[in-house]
Amino acid sequence: MAAFKQFNSQDIIVSPLELNKGFSFSGNNALTASNVQIARYLGKNASFLTNKELTGTIYPSKDLREYQTTVYNSVKQLYYSNYLSSSDGNVSIATTASFNTDGTVTPDSGSVGIYSPLYDNYNQTDLSPYKYFPTGSDNTIGILSVPKNLYGDYIQPKSLKITTESGSYVDDGEGRLKRINASNTQTFVGNVIYQHGIVILTGGNRTDRIGETGLYGQNAEYGASLYGGRLINSDDILNFVTSSIFDVSFSSSFGIYETQYKCTINENDFNFSLNPSVISSSQNGSVHDFITSSFFEPYVTTVGLYDNSQNLLAVGKLAKPLPTSKTTDTSILINFDRQ
Repeated sequence: MAAFKQFNSQDIIVSPLELNKGFSFSGNNALTASNVQIARYLGKNASFLTNKELTGTIYPSKDLREYQTTVYNSVKQLYYSNYLSSSDGNVSIATTASFNTDGTVTPDSGSVGIYSPLYDNYNQTDLSPYKYFPTGSDNTIGILSVPKNLYGDYIQPKSLKITTESGSYVDDGEGRLKRINASNTQTFVGNVIYQHGIVILTGGNRTDRIGETGLYGQNAEYGASLYGGRLINSDDILNFVTSSIFDVSFSSSFGIYETQYKCTINENDFNFSLNPSVISSSQNGSVHDFITSSFFEPYVTTVGLYDNSQNLLAVGKLAKPLPTSKTTDTSILINFDRQ
């Protein structure tokens, strides 16, 4: 048996809640486990007509292979298309212009007629993005793709760490991938797209060094004409993509909503038991004598939530029976987590 009471709007509170969970995989566990399916790809700047090499892995349940040229061009289009004209990936090709009253447009000095970014390149920071991208013939890039069921809404910034036989890589919390050498020298060598679960190893540029010491001092920048070229070689990228010596760890972020229902029992509510056991006779419906005593207090053991058609949707069991009070209100809080 049950007693019904309508919720008021102030009795229902919906609150956002962000959950984080850490993951760590070593060696082939990150590459072959069917319930993980973290994929690594090699992208190559080559013609699709002459180069149809595949990259990626075949899992027991899914073929995740792609063409190397397709991987390269997709990454370039999605994440780097506005930065290709910059030697170090720090400046977007977007420029400004003056719009005249007669409908014509006058580019600013040095402009080539492009007045806004062509695409959304999913920048992760307002700082210099260091989106260096190699465009030379047969240049390669490395990609690590984390499946949606692992990273949730996004990879938690500053939680990523990758270790290969060529060195360790971490993100700086601003979507920039850093390589840490044995001497603790740190260089920007790629980017992390947190909300896509994508890690891109492009190789960086000689101007993308941080934490340098010695002759050039702290945070020195090197001119591309003298120190130009990539910071890592093709073997480093190949190790990133194919080596079995591979450890990766990161934290996922997943947003849910917590709904709280406040069930209030007023001092004059539910002061009579609805338990069938209080009926002493099935003939006339009379109750036992102790029920009419002034000391008798009903106990609440279960709370049910119903829709407008009185269909039972959820049941909550109390840890122990709760006596109702004749002198004060009693509140029972029910919390639901949902996506």
